[in-house]
Amino acid sequence: MQQVYYDFMPSPVGKFLTIGTDSELHFTAFAATEPFKIQAEWRHDAAPLLYAISPLERYFAGEAAEFDIAISPSGTEFQLSVWQALCGIKYGETASYGDIAAKIGNKGASRAVGRANNANPIPIIIPCHRIIGADGSMTGFGGGIKNKKILLQLEGITIPAEQLTLI
Repeated sequence: MQQVYYDFMPSPVGKFLTIGTDSELHFTAFAATEPFKIQAEWRHDAAPLLYAISPLERYFAGEAAEFDIAISPSGTEFQLSVWQALCGIKYGETASYGDIAAKIGNKGASRAVGRANNANPIPIIIPCHRIIGADGSMTGFGGGIKNKKILLQLEGITIPAEQLTLI
């Protein structure tokens, strides 16, 4: 079994957790809003995770980072199809649950897409924060609506004034 590493990196949304091997990213999380239990056998070391940390640093600095990172999310076949479709949403763009349902060939699956979106184990890299309501409203986000707004604004996405006050 490969050694698993983890690190907490600074970001505009607080400490951001990365977990993976020296070749594949397995998990990311917003440390303040998504508590995660670090396993005793994991090693706290940023160096083996630089392949993920460096592009994340560029992203958090406001650069239009494209993530060409080997990832290994664990999920059902349906979840994996949703997460793959999410990766097709480009930097600075948004989509709705219905858009993703249509993209995976299951137009009636908006709610199931929402559940899969919520179960995303690698936020930012798999850009679940780019999902908004069909009416342009801010929808749920595991990292918190406030963080979602920060990330969308970082990408240059204009958020309607009435949505800015909702946290």
